[in-house]
Amino acid sequence: MFKENFIKLCNKKGEAPTVVCINIGLSKTSFSKWDNTTIPREATLHKIADYFGVTVDYLLGKEEKKEEPPQGLYVEETQNIHLIPVFETVSAGFGSLATDCIIDYMPLFISNPYEAENTLCIKVKGDSMYPKIENGDIIQVHKQDMVESGQIAVVLIDSEEGRVKKVVYGDDWIELHSINPMYKTERYNGKDASRVKILGLVRKVIKEI
Repeated sequence: MFKENFIKLCNKKGEAPTVVCINIGLSKTSFSKWDNTTIPREATLHKIADYFGVTVDYLLGKEEKKEEPPQGLYVEETQNIHLIPVFETVSAGFGSLATDCIIDYMPLFISNPYEAENTLCIKVKGDSMYPKIENGDIIQVHKQDMVESGQIAVVLIDSEEGRVKKVVYGDDWIELHSINPMYKTERYNGKDASRVKILGLVRKVIKEI
């Protein structure tokens, strides 16, 4: 219950768990060490409780927090902030992504709940989409199995690790284009086109400054 309640509180505050850890004096990796059986020490629990304005019992699921009635436009906007999981890689499709593969959560403003449920983020490796998408950038992806020709998507080749490419369709072929001219275009003709599976549409590129 602790980790679940911690994520809920981060979501409501609109801050990533790693940011909260840093703000209360913990290491950035502290969040990844907590699970259903491992919780922080008592002193750390009190720091977290004070940061969110709740009790330690609430953090541990022993006490229900009374919700205050929404007031004003600010509250309405914060209700549309969702903590979206950030994955380091994509393999075997989005349906089988495990929670232990999540490296972080990112607060994103998404007004449509359905859109939020079908959104995830991926930390990109490599420079094939440079300069639009650089190594270490985070992409916001909407899960879907089709995109229009010319759109950038996350694709899976032969059920291996996913790639980020611009997808171009022909009459009986599909091409995967890199923005970086150092990388060759990959073309799949006829039946080979079925080797390419669309996993999601890249909606946004988030860069760290």
